[in-house]
Amino acid sequence: QVQLVESGGGLVQPGGSLRLSCATSGMIFSMYGLGWHRQAPGKQRELVAAMGSGGSTNYVDSVKGRFTISRDNAKNTVSLQMNSLKPEDTAVYYCYARLRSDTYWGQGTQVTVSS
Repeated sequence: QVQLVESGGGLVQPGGSLRLSCATSGMIFSMYGLGWHRQAPGKQRELVAAMGSGGSTNYVDSVKGRFTISRDNAKNTVSLQMNSLKPEDTAVYYCYARLRSDTYWGQGTQVTVSS
């Protein structure tokens, strides 16, 4: 079955960087749209970054210029490079894979930005 496993979360100071990775299995990776959502305490889950199967990207305005999504079709992974992190980036980050009406989620990884 389809599985997504995130890694790379942790505690970082404001202005620092983290790189999240999502390893996938059980799917034809190149066919899927991929992305990252996040959910902060008391807030709704929001889309952070997405990449289509053809490589097009979009980002929520609050992370533009700071976060970069990438995919490696040879390794079946999707990554999120996060730079210039702010306390408001603190959340659980979830990767997803979507093909037509089917969406699969990882279990989430905690990112905490604090001094």
